[in-house]
Amino acid sequence: MKSLSQSFNHRVLALTMLVAGGALSVSAYALPEAGTAKTDCAAMHKHGHKNHAERMEQRAKHLAALKTKLNLTAQQEAAWDAFTASRQGQMRTMGDRQAMRAEMASMSTPQRVDKMLERAEVRRAKMIERAQATKAFYAQLTPAQQAVFDAEAKFKGHGHGAHPQKS
Repeated sequence: MKSLSQSFNHRVLALTMLVAGGALSVSAYALPEAGTAKTDCAAMHKHGHKNHAERMEQRAKHLAALKTKLNLTAQQEAAWDAFTASRQGQMRTMGDRQAMRAEMASMSTPQRVDKMLERAEVRRAKMIERAQATKAFYAQLTPAQQAVFDAEAKFKGHGHGAHPQKS
């Protein structure tokens, strides 16, 4: 009897140590090392994101490829120019974001709420402007060009924004 009881106790002890060790390793993995919290946070924020210049270059390439695929006529160029101009200046740089965070940190909660609403209204106005430019450009396209544009302009949602699908 004693050996059966000891065997059971040993198994319970081994299982308890295994579970405790696993819990400790998970919690140690989740916590940043002292002094690296800001660095890790910045690295995590940038993970998978391109810098501003790379994004602008990628956008320019995408628009150039779209223009080539659409095979625009001379009469459609003005609408294209208005469409692409409406797309400029959408992205904030990291410096802009840091300045915004510093400004928000110095405000009271009601001030921050008002500022967020103000920024949302500005973003909405820019969205409306882009939508109108897109619709005006789209109206200038032939049905065949519209089909190309529709295929190229499909978006799928990803958390903070929509990203064009790669074709």
